[in-house]
Amino acid sequence: MWDYRYLSRIDYRTVPLILALMWISMMVISSMTGTDTDAFLTSSVKIQIQWFMIGWVVYFFCVGMDYRKFRSWSWVFYGVILLLLAGLFFTAPIQNVHRWYRVPFLGREFQPSEYAKLIVVMALSCFLESKGRRVSSFSTAFQALGIVFVPFILILKQPDLGTALVLFPIALVMFYIGGINKKVVAAMSIVGVVALLFVGMMFTGVLSHEGLRPVATKFLKEYQYERLNPHTYHQKAAQNAIGLGGVTGTGWHKSEFAGRQWLPAAHTDSVFAAYAEEFGLVGVFLILLFFFGLIYFSFQVTAGAKDTFGRLLSAGITVYLAVHIIVNIGMMCGFLPITGVPLILVTFGGSSVVSAMMAMGILQSIYSRRFMF
Repeated sequence: MWDYRYLSRIDYRTVPLILALMWISMMVISSMTGTDTDAFLTSSVKIQIQWFMIGWVVYFFCVGMDYRKFRSWSWVFYGVILLLLAGLFFTAPIQNVHRWYRVPFLGREFQPSEYAKLIVVMALSCFLESKGRRVSSFSTAFQALGIVFVPFILILKQPDLGTALVLFPIALVMFYIGGINKKVVAAMSIVGVVALLFVGMMFTGVLSHEGLRPVATKFLKEYQYERLNPHTYHQKAAQNAIGLGGVTGTGWHKSEFAGRQWLPAAHTDSVFAAYAEEFGLVGVFLILLFFFGLIYFSFQVTAGAKDTFGRLLSAGITVYLAVHIIVNIGMMCGFLPITGVPLILVTFGGSSVVSAMMAMGILQSIYSRRFMF
């Protein structure tokens, strides 16, 4: 079942990219959670290193595991993750939301929604492959939508709008590649484009947030509509931090804005803005280059996959990674509402790190077995 020989067949071009992103993560976390007199290894950095180590163990485990085994486990994982998502509502809230389980004796928290995205990719890949020639029927499309809709609603109710919405582009791309009815794919594309244009116009000032309030609150609750407010302190603070970075940045541990805790969630949701202030446009270009390489090599796995399940699974994982990057950076630049979507491998947090490393390990499992058929 697990074969160590496949560890030598991975795409080694991705390894330095992953390590570089992890190093950036530790630098920003160190700067945002310490002081000028603190050592590099603040308590938060030590925690992040622990998660990185766990992530690498999971990564190599997934590489050695034949990805086709996930086909038979997909529905078990899917059922378990639905139970975990539903069980959150029977636990005490953390920070007034139902997103995490407290892990006894470890002092850590577990966020099922981070793993739900990957498990939905597995379940959809298995389902679409199993339909064969019937995949283009309307019944298949409605069943596939149901697979996505159930976890979407459970995550949305936590509430976690950002994580829930990540499922939409994942499903859209997988439906297109999997051969779902073209009318359904076209309808989803139109809905996605219209929603994106609407939000983009609101956040760029073309549409007035306050002017649309009377109409929008007829079908949205007040707090739901307020999430689309482009004038929150968090939005402005993120843009200020990025702007203050200039071309070369203020320097590590020398940020005047994020370093003084004027930027909310500087080492979690706003890690990109904190990084941009300290390392400037040059640093931003560098991290975007790392992300581009990671996504480009991931799409190459999809192009080289030799079976339908592997192609769908790799495509879904690649979109999963890309959407997190695009949405997080878009939030910080003021183009999208801030909804708590983590920046892959950079944001502080265990669940996001482990789920991302698991996803990339599965990609390399597909890549290392591309000549098996």
